[in-house]
Formats: sequence, structure tokens, C-alpha cells
Amino acid sequence: MENVKIIKEWLETTQGRQKSYLDIRHRDFEFQEDDWVFLKVSPMKGIMWFGKKGKLSSRHVGPYRIIQRIGQVAYMLELSPEMSLVHSVFNVSMLNKVVGDLLLIVPVETIEVNEGMTYQEIPLTILDRQVRKLRNKEISSVKVLWQNQQVEEATWDAEEEIKKKYPNLFE
Repeated sequence: MENVKIIKEWLETTQGRQKSYLDIRHRDFEFQEDDWVFLKVSPMKGIMWFGKKGKLSSRHVGPYRIIQRIGQVAYMLELSPEMSLVHSVFNVSMLNKVVGDLLLIVPVETIEVNEGMTYQEIPLTILDRQVRKLRNKEISSVKVLWQNQQVEEATWDAEEEIKKKYPNLFE
């Protein structure tokens, strides 16, 4: 019985600590009807590549108007016809309030968003090449400009991988 009491005390201590961490960092998001929000989508390049910066950072499309609040954390949005395949009710975690910076708006017409709230990144051109010399080998890289990105967001990728996936860029 003593061991059970000790374990319960540890659990209560741990839960209290986790609650205090949550209380410090937690912000409740609430939106009103007729508010405008951005919708979070995830970019893909054929398959997800982890460990890459820029391409996999969260993207928000929109803005969309909130039609109705459903429950505590769900909202129904007025989506455009291009998003007809997507269910119109979203969790509050997928929404960002529009602050007014119009440069952040990515038009949905240029991105084909699928049912899983993802879209496929397509490479446009190769901007630059470089060869990194290590001790025993050389790694050739190419700087790739992606379809829905600006020149500043172009990424360096291994030339071999890009040749396998997108041979048309090297013709």
C-alpha cells in the first residue's frame, strides 16, 4: 500500500507540474462570427521530407470568413469553390487570425489543396549549383526554386535526389 501511495504522490506532482507549464504558455483562441482567419495547410514534395527548413514550415492560405462556431474549439468557414473537396469545419488550432498584413496572403487558386489539407510542391528551375568538398568525397548540390515560393526561399538539395525525382529540370 505504501508503494501505491508513493506512486500516486508522484503522479499528482507530475500532473501539477505539467498543468503549471500549460498555464504559463496556454492561450485560448476565440473567434467571433464574421471574423477573418487564415487556414493552415502543409506543403509536400511528392512525399514529406523531414529536416528541411522553409518548405515544411507551416503555410496559411486564405483569408476565409467564419460563418458559425460549432462547439468549444470548432468553427465553420466560408470556403472558396476551389476548396470544395475540403470539409468546412476546422479546429481552432488550424486557424490564425488575420492581422492585416496583405503580403502574407497566398491565393488558393495557385495551390491545389487536397482533402488532407496538403499540397504538392513542384520545382520550377535550378538557380545555382555547388560542390561541397568533404574529407573523402564531394557532394554536389543544386539550388531549387519551388512553385509557390519566392527566390529567397529556394532550397539547396542533393543533385542526385533531384535528378531522380525531377529529371526534366536537367534537360
